[in-house]
Amino acid sequence: MAAGMVFEDRSQAAELLAERLAEYRGRRPLVMGIPRGGVVMARLIADRLEGDLDVVLVHKLGAPGQPEVAVGAVDEEGNVFISEFARGAVSPAYIEEERQRQLAELQRRRAQYSPRAGRADTADRITIVVDDGLATGATMKAALLSLRKGNPAELVAAVPVASPDAFTAVDRLADRVVCLSVPEFFMAVGQFYRDFRQVEDEEVVEALRGRQSGR
Repeated sequence: MAAGMVFEDRSQAAELLAERLAEYRGRRPLVMGIPRGGVVMARLIADRLEGDLDVVLVHKLGAPGQPEVAVGAVDEEGNVFISEFARGAVSPAYIEEERQRQLAELQRRRAQYSPRAGRADTADRITIVVDDGLATGATMKAALLSLRKGNPAELVAAVPVASPDAFTAVDRLADRVVCLSVPEFFMAVGQFYRDFRQVEDEEVVEALRGRQSGR
């Protein structure tokens, strides 16, 4: 499967992931979505698994002059993860400037997405982190590192598709990685979806409405 699976859209990918995660149904898993696309997928998976839903707020740190290229990521507590390839290649001053910029965006999202401060308590809970794909894996790695501090019973990363390097990196941080496709030829997440339209903030708010776990 060097070319990788192609999904119709995020809904189809989420349905397939839910099937692979079926063993967690009835065990009250906490399904955490990475905005934005990961949240709408997490809503469907949480519904299928009869679990709780929340958002895990992390944001990639864009490379100088190439904001779509992740050199790392930051969580909403301000903790920074820097990708191996970027260490020594990007100045500490730039990283701090980008950290502050993306931290402000995470604070805006928390205020918009959630009626309460902070995310759900993961202690002793099966916690499943969902995103729509991993290119560098920077945001997923930051999410896993952040959530691990909460002592979950099991920490699972669930994605439809990942680059080989991202899969390997995430596999070191999660107790389990559920990934439907790890294609050899990987350029961008969007190449593995027929419909990969941008998810808007309003869709994230709607997905979370009435489904967020208590703290």
